[in-house]
Amino acid sequence: MNEQQDPQHCYTLLAQDAADQVERHEPLAGKTVVDIGGGGGYFTEEFRRRGAQSYLFEPDVQELGSGPGTGAVLADGYLLPLADGVADVSFSSNVLEHVDDPQTFLSEMVRVTRPGGLIYVSFTNWYSPWGGHEWAPWHYLGADRAVARYQRRTGRPAKHTLGENLHAIHIGPTLRQVRSRDDVTVVSARSRYWPFLASAVTKVPGLREFATWNLLLILRRCP
Repeated sequence: MNEQQDPQHCYTLLAQDAADQVERHEPLAGKTVVDIGGGGGYFTEEFRRRGAQSYLFEPDVQELGSGPGTGAVLADGYLLPLADGVADVSFSSNVLEHVDDPQTFLSEMVRVTRPGGLIYVSFTNWYSPWGGHEWAPWHYLGADRAVARYQRRTGRPAKHTLGENLHAIHIGPTLRQVRSRDDVTVVSARSRYWPFLASAVTKVPGLREFATWNLLLILRRCP
C-alpha cells in the first residue's frame, strides 16, 4: 500500500522474500545472478548479501536512481549485453507487465541462462486487484476512467499509461505459452504472495485471473 511513499521499506522486504523463494530451488552463494529491470537495485543487493555475484540491468536511468553502484548496466531486457548461458539465475520481478512483447523478453532471459539454470519471473496480471498499479482497483471500470480518477484525487499525473508502460497481461495465455516452449521446464507456477493454496489457485481458469494477484513462474533451462 505504501510502495510509492516508502519504496525503501517495500522493496527491501520484497527482495528478502524473493531471495528466499529463489533459494528453495537454487542456492545463491557463489552463483551468477542477473537482475533484469531491477530498478533501484534492492534485489541485486540482497542477492549479493547472500553471496551471489549479482548484476543489475535496467533500461530506465531514472529508475536506477542517483547511486546505482557497481555492477549496474543501462540495458534493454530485449537485448542484454551478455553471452549465451552466463547466468546461473536470471531474475525479473514485476517487469513483464511493463513490456509490450513478453515472449521476446522471456526468450532473452532463457538465452542468458546456463543449461540447468533457474529463471525467476513474476508479474502482476491485469485482472488482479493491483492490475492497474497506482490507479487500481478502478482499472476494472476502464483504464481511462481509472487514470482520470487518480489524477483528480492526487493532483499529479499517473506513472503508468496502459499500452505504453503498462500492458494487460493474463495468466492463462502466459502459462500456455511458457508450457509450450521446448527450452524450459516449469518448476513452479504459483501466486507470489499467497501464504496458502499458492499453487492451487493458478490451476483454476477464470478464478486465477482475479485471485492469483501476482504470478510467480520458476523455470529451469533445459540441457
